[in-house]
Amino acid sequence: MTLKIHIDDSAPPYEQVRAQISEQARGGVLPVGYRLPTVRGLAESLGLAVNTVAKAYRALETDGVIETRGRNGTFVAAAGSAAEREAAVAAQAYADRVRRLGLAEEEALSAVRDAVRAAYGAG
Repeated sequence: MTLKIHIDDSAPPYEQVRAQISEQARGGVLPVGYRLPTVRGLAESLGLAVNTVAKAYRALETDGVIETRGRNGTFVAAAGSAAEREAAVAAQAYADRVRRLGLAEEEALSAVRDAVRAAYGAG
């Protein structure tokens, strides 16, 4: 798990932690069942206050992204339908592939729009 906190960012640090963990969990970077660092451990590694990380973890738990199993730790939860999880994994693989191919973001988005329109018989 890699998190980067930007102090000059307009988003508060706890929101940056929450958003990055949520994104990594949705994208499959953090698989279901992945054990997250302790609040204290993550706070220390990021140079943040313990309460900042605790606030992010509480928000993630409320959103169903993570689950706390008492003294056993905090883990990435199984959230969303299987189809949504599979779509997120496929989308991440596509994004990684087109980036390696050197396509610009708009070219990648255009290609996916065309494929979705063709698959759904629209346009």
